Amino acid sequence: MAFQFLHLLLLFSLIHLLPSITESKLTANYYQKSCPNFPHIMQQVVTAKQKATPSTAAATLRLFFHDCMVGGCDASVLIASNTFNKAERDSDINNALPGDGFDLVTRAKTTLELECPGIVSCSDILATAARDLVAMVGGPHYTVRLGRKDGLVSKVENVEGNLARPTMPVSQIISIFASKKLSVQEMVALAGAHTIGFSHCKEFSHRLFNFSKKSEYDPAYYPKYAEGLRKLCENYTKEPAMSAFNDVMTPDKFDNMYYKNLQKGLGLLASDNALATDKRTRPYVDMYAANQTKFFQDFAHAMEKLSVYNVKTGRKGEVRRRCDAFNILKT
Repeated sequence: MAFQFLHLLLLFSLIHLLPSITESKLTANYYQKSCPNFPHIMQQVVTAKQKATPSTAAATLRLFFHDCMVGGCDASVLIASNTFNKAERDSDINNALPGDGFDLVTRAKTTLELECPGIVSCSDILATAARDLVAMVGGPHYTVRLGRKDGLVSKVENVEGNLARPTMPVSQIISIFASKKLSVQEMVALAGAHTIGFSHCKEFSHRLFNFSKKSEYDPAYYPKYAEGLRKLCENYTKEPAMSAFNDVMTPDKFDNMYYKNLQKGLGLLASDNALATDKRTRPYVDMYAANQTKFFQDFAHAMEKLSVYNVKTGRKGEVRRRCDAFNILKT
């Protein structure tokens, strides 16, 4: 009798857990039945936004990185601060995140809520938008597995130490990526995202003005490039919005020009330049500069891997009604 009771108890436990077990599996066709128009709606919203504002691709890709690197891909970076909680997006490193990425997610969420309310998570929207935009500007198309839930925590103190800063030494950046189970090669491949987008002058001004007693600017820069940047950024303290393209040659095209630039002293940030000189990373820079197909393959693989890092599924998260606020007010 006792055995039968234990058997029934075990069976009941398994049945009770079954929904969370099945929910925890990410699949490419997760919304096939619950929101079949999801891919079409995403494509429409992404295309319209990118055509209207060409900086959207880089902005959304950066937003995706800043989300995933802090606690996993759970849309925690989208949460707005309130009286009770200072959220991730108010960290100093996130203050410069362009608004176009946030706007795109909001537009997609609004459209999807009309089509299939309460079904599609903000984290799935962000991951899909980043993929679609990379492909739209010439990069590789890769599979995004879906079924993420939106995280329940977003705290400003969780950001520091999880995102690479332009002034960090390569060893520290490698360590940050290793903590997310990403190899040195995967880190260099993901750095190729700098083939699109821009950086504000304050991020690299230390390389341009009063660099050392021997040189006004970082001698690692190609001289004419440094001269142009110095003119561009001469008033950056009065005009903090001043910025430069990460890839000066093909700034709006996703290609391997970023790596070719590094070989020629055209790496904008100190962390970019360091990849071309450090013995652990330089072989990958040279490989991707010589072979765009290899870069695309490795970037796609690294993005697939990053996109499932520490995702929340089942009851570990929620599907937010709006992407900038938890469904239940957090204190």
